[in-house]
Amino acid sequence: MNTTKLSSKGQVIIPKPLRTAHHWQVGQELIAVNFGDGILLKPKTPFLETDINDVASCLKFSGKTKTLDDMKLAIAKGIQEKHK
Repeated sequence: MNTTKLSSKGQVIIPKPLRTAHHWQVGQELIAVNFGDGILLKPKTPFLETDINDVASCLKFSGKTKTLDDMKLAIAKGIQEKHK
């Protein structure tokens, strides 16, 4: 078990074995989550932020756009076929 102390400025040194195990470098931003009886520290951004265009751009569709009713009918048809 690693122990540390809270400084007069509210700072805590995370023991080196823990920093090494989590690959945290100088400047790593952390999120502090309050659990009532303790605090959980998590990396602020464990991966690069993306938006829907970055993620869904590989899902290019050429053809007539499907309506919500088309999708509901396809789901209903799939359910009926599965239970025959």
